[in-house]
Amino acid sequence: MISIVVPAFNESAVIARTLDAMTSGANRSELDVIVVCNGCTDNTASIARSFGPPVRVIETGVPSKSHALNLGDQAAVCFPRLYVDADVMIGINTIRKLAQRLGRGDVHVVAPTAHIEFSTCSWPVRAYGNIRSFLPSAKEGVGGSGVYALSEIGHRRIREFPNLIADDGYVRIHFAAEERETVASAMSTVFYPATLKHLIATKTRSHYGSFELARAFPGLWKNKGKSNTAALLELFKYPWLWHKLLIYCFVMSIAKVRARRQLYKKIRTWQRDESSRSAAK
Repeated sequence: MISIVVPAFNESAVIARTLDAMTSGANRSELDVIVVCNGCTDNTASIARSFGPPVRVIETGVPSKSHALNLGDQAAVCFPRLYVDADVMIGINTIRKLAQRLGRGDVHVVAPTAHIEFSTCSWPVRAYGNIRSFLPSAKEGVGGSGVYALSEIGHRRIREFPNLIADDGYVRIHFAAEERETVASAMSTVFYPATLKHLIATKTRSHYGSFELARAFPGLWKNKGKSNTAALLELFKYPWLWHKLLIYCFVMSIAKVRARRQLYKKIRTWQRDESSRSAAK
């Protein structure tokens, strides 16, 4: 059996889509899906409960993703164990491929390759995504794909999730490059923000999470992965990409400045993207 932990905060617009994709075609007793509704004020829990087995629901009044992940871990009994964002879609074939890859024993954390859904996005957001697809970070699925899976050995290394924004980054830096893998044949569908404003907000959160990790775990930060800088500079050789590169650099620059300012002022906000969730309704 494969355990799947899905932290969910007011995800009524998307939770059915996520659970349907995850459970369709699964064999009886193949999955144990734990949806942890944290601080929800909508009907996320009732929608998740309507699926019945293999879906279980835990409710907590604490609106914290890290707390939800830890509650899900306490309730889960099986390995491998997947952690899936509530607005991301993965099918049973992807789940099986991740489990099979971990079963070989030579890596301890794996993630699918992210397929970015741009159908509701503005042109500048699509331009940003196009540039990112060329960069090393786009191929590092432990962060960016909305899904990661741990073996029992890997889980023992991380133990529990601290109260930090970047749970995926926290997991990634606990493993050297040769201990983790992005599985090319396994896909997750990630829904990008609809507008540049919402994209900047989510990237601000992402950078804040990275800065927070670097400060909290300087010794582990060496495992963060390859820098994008060299690949980004290489793209400037192609004039037809310059307008897209301008947008990418603008977004990243603004997001980094805002994240550093928030970190300095100790302003810790989640900045969740609502635009992609609204489009799902």
